[in-house]
Amino acid sequence: MAEKTRYTDEELEEFRSIINEKLALARRDYDIMMKQLMNADGNDVDDTSPTYKILEEGSATQSKEELMQLASRQQKFIQGLEAALIRIENKTYGIDRMTGELIPKERLRAVPHATLSVASKNARKR
Repeated sequence: MAEKTRYTDEELEEFRSIINEKLALARRDYDIMMKQLMNADGNDVDDTSPTYKILEEGSATQSKEELMQLASRQQKFIQGLEAALIRIENKTYGIDRMTGELIPKERLRAVPHATLSVASKNARKR
């Protein structure tokens, strides 16, 4: 029997549901981060405690920068998941882009936007 070159439509559907679930959570988390960055929730004490404002400026700036980095990483994660959905549509999902072999299901369940097997990823690092 020839080696399998792609996942079956049923398997792709399983991955699609995993990705859609992760995508919904990722988008929700991203929206929360963006609201915090824009202070859209209005729970800030800026106008009520001018005495402590100077002391809080530094930590507010730092946490805002950290939040921006997290939001940026989250956005990249969302883009990776969206790209994975496109690969499912094209039936190229789960194929290692270096070797052309199938990425193990366990890896795809853990990292559904992966485009490399662990072996290929490690080989690239060397």
